[in-house]
Amino acid sequence: MEKKKILYISQEITPYLPETEMSEISRYLPQGVQERGREIRTFMPRYGCVNERRNQLHEVIRLSGMNLVINDTDHPLIIKVASIQAARMQVYFIDNEDYFQRKHVLKDSKGNEFEDNDERAVFFARGVLETVIKLRWAPDVIHCHGWLTSLVPLYIKKYYYNDPLFKNSKVVYSVYNDDFKKTLNSNFNNKLLLEGITADDVKTIDDPTFENVSKMAIDYSDAVVQGTENINENVEKYIQSTNKLFLNYQPKETYIDAYNEFYDKV
Repeated sequence: MEKKKILYISQEITPYLPETEMSEISRYLPQGVQERGREIRTFMPRYGCVNERRNQLHEVIRLSGMNLVINDTDHPLIIKVASIQAARMQVYFIDNEDYFQRKHVLKDSKGNEFEDNDERAVFFARGVLETVIKLRWAPDVIHCHGWLTSLVPLYIKKYYYNDPLFKNSKVVYSVYNDDFKKTLNSNFNNKLLLEGITADDVKTIDDPTFENVSKMAIDYSDAVVQGTENINENVEKYIQSTNKLFLNYQPKETYIDAYNEFYDKV
């Protein structure tokens, strides 16, 4: 029987960023699932604080060089890769000078959220999916971690749905306690309009708060996971109201096996 393929997309992975519940899950879950016989690919943004020399990142020329148009502006897509030797796994990094060269992740040194976080989410989601197409690798399950990945479900269901690589892909969205406080750019929904994506498809984020962005991600996902013990109360209620396939919070001791079994249900 062919190995099931799981694509992991995360806004943070340790050791490239400090340890948080999300960055640890995004590091150890792919390894654990691979050891249980699945095939995996893992992606994260190449933030400026990721030390390229220490982590031995290098550019993958054959995958780089594409331009993504966001808000009528061309942005070059650079793909880098590094290996976590102990886990026998590679991590692909989405890089771009405009969006990911700064030395901080989602907030500046004073704790203010970046004004262009909406466009960074667009670039990251599309950058990953375009790279997977170039790899000619068809995932059975796409597992998204963190709000920065929240556009992946929309793109899979509305923009890439005709692509043979994604035709049978199921999307799992993990919700964490990574709320952003400031509403994203008020023009966010218009920046998402591509062939197949209408204003009606993104009306949930006419007001792009953390809650609304999460709700849209949940709407377009096939299944939802509670990634941290505590998540936004209103988002938690919304998940329950959708009757989507749901996996509740799993502690460190059980999450790898629980997630692995959950993929088969999806």
